[in-house]
Amino acid sequence: MPMPIQPRDALLVIDVQNDFCPAVDGVGGALAVAGAHEIVPIINALGRRFAHVLLTQDWHPRRHISFASSHAGKQPYEQTEAEYGPQALWPDHCVQGSAGAALHPGLDLPHAELVLRKGFRREIDSYSAFLENDHVTPTGLAGYLRERGLTRLFLCGLAYDFCVRFSAVDGAALGFECMVVEDATRAVGLPGSLEEAKEAFAVAGVTELRSELIGVQG
Repeated sequence: MPMPIQPRDALLVIDVQNDFCPAVDGVGGALAVAGAHEIVPIINALGRRFAHVLLTQDWHPRRHISFASSHAGKQPYEQTEAEYGPQALWPDHCVQGSAGAALHPGLDLPHAELVLRKGFRREIDSYSAFLENDHVTPTGLAGYLRERGLTRLFLCGLAYDFCVRFSAVDGAALGFECMVVEDATRAVGLPGSLEEAKEAFAVAGVTELRSELIGVQG
């Protein structure tokens, strides 16, 4: 029997955008996660199980602090020091209004209630759907969920070891029950990042499960 979905449950779809997926016809792929396109049908199937679906969208201005191109002499996947601590540097991606920033065209979630944009402040990055990378500045998602009475979150999307990880851990710290649908996400896979994500989930009390347990057939 599949896990029953309750009225207070929500599916939280993290950053399933063109730039995080392999390029198609020259669109997207600036920061492609291997196998990212494979999770889109699974997410669509998950969406049909939930009355409440929410999405996040990375939405960076040009010259964003997370772009290696904004720092002289720096290359993607290096680090710099920001006022709030270490900041990983990435290729330019999900630039506001660009085709790469658009949600993946294969997503079929017409009943989604919210698209929350994050990372739109030039001087601070935002992996988490709940807090900017200073771990203080809220995105407003927690307040939205509380006002709607949504208390249990099933997270999927991109990428497992960054934005999904930080969203789930922050959500748990804010009092939400968070579960990561592991076959509906893919990882960047930097050295040690997968292991760090799994350890963070264990410490935070975040559960990992597969989509079959929610009634999605592979």
